[in-house]
Amino acid sequence: MKTLAVFLTTCIVALWIGAIAILSVQNFTPVSFRFFTFQSIEIPIGIVLAFAVGVGAVGTAFLQLLLGTSSSGNRFEEE
Repeated sequence: MKTLAVFLTTCIVALWIGAIAILSVQNFTPVSFRFFTFQSIEIPIGIVLAFAVGVGAVGTAFLQLLLGTSSSGNRFEEE
């Protein structure tokens, strides 16, 4: 059962990476971010999307590491 879960997770991640690659090639429109008086350089929106997904994936992995999710799915069963 664990092998199937790993396989499905890998397939989902591969599909997302493929979708991001396609979107980053198609969306070459440059955008710039403005925060108060600061303005960034113009970056293609596909690269911004890929960067946001990467930061989200790393952040999620870091939060799972910090929160210490249990393998059983329910932490209160061990009483």
